[in-house]
Amino acid sequence: MKTRRPEARAERGRIVLAATPLGNVGDASSRLVEALGSADVVAAEDTRRLKRLAAELGVDLVGRVVSFYDAVERERAGDLADAAENGQTVVVVSDAGMPSVSDPGYRLVALAVERGIDVTVLPGPSAVLAALAVSGLPVDRFCFEGFLPRKAGERSARLAELAAEPRTMVFFEAPHRLDAMLTALAEELGGERRAAVCRELTKTYEEVRRGTLDELAAWAADGVRGEITVVVSGASQEQRRSAAGLDSEAGWLAAVAAQEATGADRRSAIADVAKRAGVPRREVYDAVVRAKPRGADGGASRK
Repeated sequence: MKTRRPEARAERGRIVLAATPLGNVGDASSRLVEALGSADVVAAEDTRRLKRLAAELGVDLVGRVVSFYDAVERERAGDLADAAENGQTVVVVSDAGMPSVSDPGYRLVALAVERGIDVTVLPGPSAVLAALAVSGLPVDRFCFEGFLPRKAGERSARLAELAAEPRTMVFFEAPHRLDAMLTALAEELGGERRAAVCRELTKTYEEVRRGTLDELAAWAADGVRGEITVVVSGASQEQRRSAAGLDSEAGWLAAVAAQEATGADRRSAIADVAKRAGVPRREVYDAVVRAKPRGADGGASRK
C-alpha cells in the first residue's frame, strides 16, 4: 500500500518596508532597486510616484502594484498579509522616507506580527533623522511627534502636554500651515525656545532655518513652500519647572496641597515637590511653614 505524500505547503513570504529617497533619486540604494524589481507585490502610497521613481531608477516593476494610502490601509492590510502568507514578497513604500513613520504601514506590520509573517526593513533616507542631524540641537535624546492636530484647541492641548518634554522634538507640517504651527509653538512652549525648520531636504533648494520660535514664526509669516520638518529643543529644567507651575513658592504650596488632598502625608509631599522643582527640600518646607496660619497645628516634620 502506497503512503500518501503530504501536500506541499507554500513557502511563506514576507513584508519588506523599504525606504525611498526624500527627493534626490541618487539616495536610492542598490537594495531598493533590487527589491522593487523582484517583488511579487509593491504596495505604494502613491502608485504614480512609485512608477516615476522606478523609471528614474531604470527598474521594471514586474510584480503587482497596489495603492496603499491612509484611507485604504485598514481594508487592504489583510489582502497584503494573505499574499505574504502564500509565499509572496510584499514591498511597501511611501512617497518618501520610511513607511509607517507618519505614513501607511503600521497596521500591516501589526497584522503581520499577529499572524506570524516575517517582516523586515530595507533602511534608507529618513526626514526625521536628516533634520535632527542638521538642526544643531541636541540629538542624544529625541522624540517624533508627527503632525500636530489641525484644530487650534486640539493643537494647544497637545502642546501643553509637550511643554515640559526634555527631549528634542521632531514634527512634520504642511507648508501652508507652518506659520500657524510655529506661532502656536511659540505661544505654548515660549518664543525663546530654539528650533530649526528644514525645508526640501536633499533637494536642489534645500534650506535649514535656525533660530528662536519667535524668529522662525516671523520668517514663515510670508509663506513657505516645500516639504517641511521642524525640530524643537526640549525644555530646560527652568522651563520644566515653569510648565509644572513649580517656579514660585505659590506653585510649591499649591502642589503640596494637591498631594495632601489625595492622601499623601505632608513630609512626602514636600519631598516630591522639592524634587520636581529642583530645589532643596528645606526651601519648600520653609515656604509651607511661612504660609501656615498662626496657631495652626504643625504638620511638617523637621526630621
